[in-house]
Amino acid sequence: MTSLAPPTRPLVQRIAVILAVVVQIGATFLPDLGFGEQIGDRSDSVRTLITPSGWAFAIWGPLFLGSAVFAIWQALPAQRDNALLARIAWPAAIALAAQGVWATYTQFANLTFVSAAIILVSLAGLLACLRALALAKTLSAGERWFAGLVLSALAAWLTAASIVNISASLVYHGVGGGFANPLAAAVMVGIGGLVAALATARSKGNPWYALVFCWALSAIYFRGGQQAEIIAIACMASGALVLAVTLASLARPGNRRHWLGL
Repeated sequence: MTSLAPPTRPLVQRIAVILAVVVQIGATFLPDLGFGEQIGDRSDSVRTLITPSGWAFAIWGPLFLGSAVFAIWQALPAQRDNALLARIAWPAAIALAAQGVWATYTQFANLTFVSAAIILVSLAGLLACLRALALAKTLSAGERWFAGLVLSALAAWLTAASIVNISASLVYHGVGGGFANPLAAAVMVGIGGLVAALATARSKGNPWYALVFCWALSAIYFRGGQQAEIIAIACMASGALVLAVTLASLARPGNRRHWLGL
């Protein structure tokens, strides 16, 4: 009698992703229960020229929903032998849980260097997922829409959030001043744009990453960009670079097929 091969993915891995999403989403409700302060209030207390307009943060609704869908999908019995999920589930779990840790810390302590470090851990996990998704020879429909779309969007938002958090932490620690140096703020936007363009190029023109990052840039443009022309220029230049890289990469049929199934 032939013995069945053990599943590629242990049960603990699938459960870990679900628990990570519970932490990710649940942590944001602490102020409603009387613990800590709202993240928006913390952000306003250390606002800088690259703090996005408030409407941009509405993206967390779809991101949370997508995270929940991803967590449920990856836990289904049909995905227990998914080799791609075996590679990305642990870094995804770390990244998602780190977002909850970041929210908890920020609600109690504000946007400090510690919060910046936490958000960079989350970003690192998401970029690892992005690389694995890009290197996969083919993506199934589920992998493309439940993993690729969700994790790419989160990676893009965390890329922008990282530079915003670093800028805010400098203000919190009394370095630079929130509105004192528009040139330094513009340089940070430019660095973020270069990182995003590189990530887009290395991920075969990932359109979801590019679009969400440009969403974040537009929110910076319509706030800080209206107060300092150099911020507006940095946002437009960074957005143009990311979109140019995306379009050039998606001009290749293989890349379009990889991300869009077309």
